[in-house]
Amino acid sequence: MNTERARLLLTCADRPGVVAAVTQLLYEQGANVVDSHQHTEPDDLRFFMRLEFDLPGLESRLPLLERAMEPVAERFGLQWRLTPAARVKRMALFVSKQDHCLQELLWLWKKGELAAHIPLVVSNHADAREVVAPFGIPLHHVPVTAETKVSAEAATLELMREHQVDLIVLARYMQILSGDFITRFGGPIINIHHSFLPAFVGANPYAQAHTRGVKLIGATAHYVTAELDAGPIIEQDVHRVGHRNAVEELVRIGRRVERTVLARAVAWHLEDRVLPHGNKTVVFA
Repeated sequence: MNTERARLLLTCADRPGVVAAVTQLLYEQGANVVDSHQHTEPDDLRFFMRLEFDLPGLESRLPLLERAMEPVAERFGLQWRLTPAARVKRMALFVSKQDHCLQELLWLWKKGELAAHIPLVVSNHADAREVVAPFGIPLHHVPVTAETKVSAEAATLELMREHQVDLIVLARYMQILSGDFITRFGGPIINIHHSFLPAFVGANPYAQAHTRGVKLIGATAHYVTAELDAGPIIEQDVHRVGHRNAVEELVRIGRRVERTVLARAVAWHLEDRVLPHGNKTVVFA
């Protein structure tokens, strides 16, 4: 990880001069911009920008740079965040019995393709222990029933605090997190689900889809909110299928799409490429 690289994310009402003011400030501070993306939402003329830049001696100079940003932010009404690229987020993975998304994330992390620390995996089943063990990451088995849900969530929140978790990823975690859990955790939570909702709910959605002769299988990765499966979407993808595909093939295809969609969404979040905007996102991928 480049210890001299930082990321600046900002949003404000669209107006002339924002880009010039920000890049001029970075130039005056001795920074070199290496990547830049910007977007204006046509509905409300909201401006979004992501910059990556290199600055020698970044760690010691960061407070000075933040102070220099303050008058620019006040002038243009910026909401902004400045993050060193080497400040790696701490990510907890939640899983139930289906481990295909978990395995994908762990493999990418092991190969150095996910810039994160993974201090723990949480599961309401013990099935994933053998999957997680070779990666040297502890798995915490926290069973959940209707009677124990409150205490289970309290225990899980304590684990999040103990391990200083920044981000939770629900890698096919088949428990609905309560609004209280979401609020008390306070950080981003990313979920993945298949594209059949709300058409095919409950058990065996792929069998239901097969019966209806669906032609597309997809997956959606989104941020979690108190409203079930209604948070801002980060990434989606689909795969075309047809009458020749049996239910088992649909399941395999669906899992493949889920793995890749979730992996992309997580990577983009870890790299500060996702800017929430109301109930949608701007993604500088």
